[in-house]
Amino acid sequence: MPTTKHLLAEIRRLKKGKIRDLVEARMREFSEYAAKENKDLFKELCFCITTANCAAERCIKIQNAIGVGFLTLPEKELAARLKELGYRFHNRSAYLTEARKHKDSLKGYMETHQDVKELRDFLVKNVKGLGYKEASHFLRNIGYTDLAIIDFHIIDVLVEHGLIEKPKTLTKKKYLEIEGILRDLGKKAGLNLAELDLCLWYLETGKVLK
Repeated sequence: MPTTKHLLAEIRRLKKGKIRDLVEARMREFSEYAAKENKDLFKELCFCITTANCAAERCIKIQNAIGVGFLTLPEKELAARLKELGYRFHNRSAYLTEARKHKDSLKGYMETHQDVKELRDFLVKNVKGLGYKEASHFLRNIGYTDLAIIDFHIIDVLVEHGLIEKPKTLTKKKYLEIEGILRDLGKKAGLNLAELDLCLWYLETGKVLK
């Protein structure tokens, strides 16, 4: 059975090898979001809302297709557009349009919540459709580096290498517990959680996405 030692060896190999430039490019893209406008942050928030139980690649295509429509389309029109694009959770248009009440405040939230974990808690509590995974995804994509995006790909890697047992449900307590395990793994590999996520995703999927 693969062990933590094997996983660290794989991560270090990737870190020095062919995906290093891809990871560094993604990290630069994420860091550049800090200077973007609220409307751009909001479109990224909408992307992360759509990713719950849906493949990231499909959601990237949807984000690119809808674009500013996340800010402007009425709920029913947005639902119809999502359905047209093959998105099976098209009724999430209700979450996406309700989230607009936050569209002009996202940079302000970042300024008033200096601790990223507090900011994540705030978003989960106040933005319908965001769980810990989606909120962490959003914050990683706009430049924060110390949160884990724990989806089934990451869980599968950790289970395979004996770091965790597969959880029946991913409660807040379990999420934070696994996040701590990932943080320790990242320290051993010389990576922050954002970089580690990209490497683990590549190990499981062969891709480096956002």
